[in-house]
Amino acid sequence: MSNSTIVGKNHLHLNLSDETIPGGWETLVESDGPATERDCGRIPVVFGNTGRAMPDSTPTAQRPRSDGGTQTPDGGLVQAESLVKRYGSVPVLDDVSFTIKRGITGLLGANGAGKTTVLGLILGLHQPNGGRLEVLGRNPWQAGPEVRARIGYAPEHHTLPPDLQAAEFVRHVAELHGIPPEEAKTRSSDALWLVELGEERFRPMGTMSTGQRQRVKLAQAIAHDPEFVLLDEPTDGLDPTQREVMLELIGSLHKDFGMNIVLSSHLIDEVERVCDRAVIIGGGRTMAEGTVAELRGTAAETVTAEIDADPDQMVALVAALRGSGLSVRTDGRRLTLAVDDRSDSAVDKALDELRDRCLDHDLGIVRLGRRRLSLEDVFLEHLR
Repeated sequence: MSNSTIVGKNHLHLNLSDETIPGGWETLVESDGPATERDCGRIPVVFGNTGRAMPDSTPTAQRPRSDGGTQTPDGGLVQAESLVKRYGSVPVLDDVSFTIKRGITGLLGANGAGKTTVLGLILGLHQPNGGRLEVLGRNPWQAGPEVRARIGYAPEHHTLPPDLQAAEFVRHVAELHGIPPEEAKTRSSDALWLVELGEERFRPMGTMSTGQRQRVKLAQAIAHDPEFVLLDEPTDGLDPTQREVMLELIGSLHKDFGMNIVLSSHLIDEVERVCDRAVIIGGGRTMAEGTVAELRGTAAETVTAEIDADPDQMVALVAALRGSGLSVRTDGRRLTLAVDDRSDSAVDKALDELRDRCLDHDLGIVRLGRRRLSLEDVFLEHLR
């Protein structure tokens, strides 16, 4: 592949192979002119072990803007209405609508559901075929450079320039977002300390583990103090320990530093653990959106039971329960009853039906209870 030259506001040049920049790191900021204090913003935290206090402690989302575009009073950062996106004749998104507010929002869907396409539309890298999309009050396709200058982005792909030091890479991306060179150097160091790579910041990225490279991507996404951050599958390829560290970092970025984050993931428990809100996409459509608590309220109440029965007896019991109008899922000797009416009387009726059918088949109930609804219940409910 040929080399491409990336040029930031201060005319910093760095030749990187196209193969090492999936999605084009160089596409994130394309503004012209000298960097100014307004362009730079200020990271409103003391980062890691550096002990440097940044001057402006005002959260980014509360600062006035003079570059056009606004945030809605209720904290809406992204507004999408009936979005359509096709690649040739292949539809990827069809009638997708959602709102991303301040906080941590999970973009949840199976692999291939269109999550990365949604992020590309938000960044202004793709033109929608229909519908309306506003990001920070602007049309991202028409105002891509301005929008991307105010967003942090960590792509799913792991290919980073292997011979480049982490500190140099993060510094360079900060300069692409308009941060002056000396400030960018400071911010690079601070961001890498924050993601627990302070001692490793001068290592070439090709010598780092997958978990460390994921944290480098997180550092470059936050170093310029964006108004919100897009993280595409940030735990992909991580072992359980590394995954735990990454999720704790993401949670602390919002809790401790007030950063707004969009977390794209196909792992339901990740979204449920760290997100305030979720947008669930499937089949190219919005299946559900809202706070995690609201989404749990859209799913059926569940009753779980473990039955003392052999496989043939379980088959007969499930048939009897379904014949009574109950929705039943099984896993060996365990079964789950879904009760659409979440009232106590409806749940009690389902429990009575289960008890009576077990008596009819002379079966014992080993364990019985009502299970707390999860996003997995909501996801499965909308797939049916």
